[in-house]
Amino acid sequence: MSIFDLLGVKPIINAAGPVTRLSGALMSEEVTEAMAEAAQACYDIAELQAAAGRVIAEVTGAESGYVTSGASAGLLLGVAACVTGLNPGAMNRLPDTRGMKNQVIMPRSHRNFYDHAIRSVGIELVEVGISDRYSGAGVRDTEAWEIADAITDRTAAIAYVANSNSRPPLVDVVRVAHERGVPVVVDAAGQLPPVSNLRKFIAEGADLVCFSGGKAIGGPQGSGVLCGRQDLISGAALQHLDQDVLFELWSPPKSLIDKSKLPGAPQHGIGRPCKVGKEQIAGLVTALKRFVEADEDSRREGWMAKVKEMAGGLSAIDGAEVTVSG
Repeated sequence: MSIFDLLGVKPIINAAGPVTRLSGALMSEEVTEAMAEAAQACYDIAELQAAAGRVIAEVTGAESGYVTSGASAGLLLGVAACVTGLNPGAMNRLPDTRGMKNQVIMPRSHRNFYDHAIRSVGIELVEVGISDRYSGAGVRDTEAWEIADAITDRTAAIAYVANSNSRPPLVDVVRVAHERGVPVVVDAAGQLPPVSNLRKFIAEGADLVCFSGGKAIGGPQGSGVLCGRQDLISGAALQHLDQDVLFELWSPPKSLIDKSKLPGAPQHGIGRPCKVGKEQIAGLVTALKRFVEADEDSRREGWMAKVKEMAGGLSAIDGAEVTVSG
C-alpha cells in the first residue's frame, strides 16, 4: 500500500505549474535518487551547506551561496543578515530591532504578501513612490532618486522584486543604494528560466538574490537558493543553523563562517524555524546542476510537448475548443 493510499489522498492533474498549493513540480529520478542517498547517512550540516554554497556561487557568479527552505525563507534570512551584520548579540535580540538599522525601503509597486517574510525580521517597511502606471493615472512609477531620498542612517537594506516590468531598473537602484553603503536584496523567486537570470541580478550589483528551488530548477518544493556577498551569506547562516554548540568546540567551515571574526556564537537565530535537511540540500544541488547544464531549447520543447499532449486530450471533449499559443 502506498503512503497516499494509507492517507486516503488522491493525486491530481496539475495544470497550473509548480505552485506550492498544488505540491510543486515533479522531480527527476536523478534528484530523488540524490535525496534518497543523502537520507541514508549523516553529515555536518554546516559542511554540507558550505559545499552546496560553492556550487551555488559557481553557477550564479556570487561570492557565496546557501540552500534555504524556499525563496521566502531566503528573504527572511537575507534581510536579517543585513540588519545584524555579524553581530551575534544583535542576532539574539531579533525581532527586537531597537538600536539597529531597522528600516527596509521598498518601491510601492513591489509590495506583495511575500514581503511578510521581510517584515517578520522586526523591521519597518518604508514604501517609496506612487505607481501611476498601474492605477491608470499616469505613466510613472517609483524612481531611483526617490529611493535615494528615503535612505537614512536607519536603512538596513533595499528590497527589490524582480520581474520583466519592475521599475526602477535594478542597476539604478543598486547605484543609489551603494552610494550610501546600503545593500540591495532581490526577490527573484520565479525568474527562472532563462538560466542567464541566475547570474543577471548579481552581475547588476545585487548584494543578495533569492530563487525558488522547487519551480523551474526542479528541486524539492521546500528548497530555495540564496546567493550574494560572502559576509551576508555568513550572517544568514549564523541565524539559520543549529547553534546548540560550545564555542570552543565549534568549527564551521571558514568559507561559510569565519569564526575568528566573532566574539562568540549566537544562539538559535530567527531563521531557525526555516530548517533545511540534508535531503533538500542534496536534491537542490543536483537539480541546480541539471538546470544549468540542460539545453534551453530542449527544455522548452519538452514543456510544449506536454502542453500539446494535454491539448489533444482536452480537444476530445465534446464542445471544447483548445488552442496552444507560444
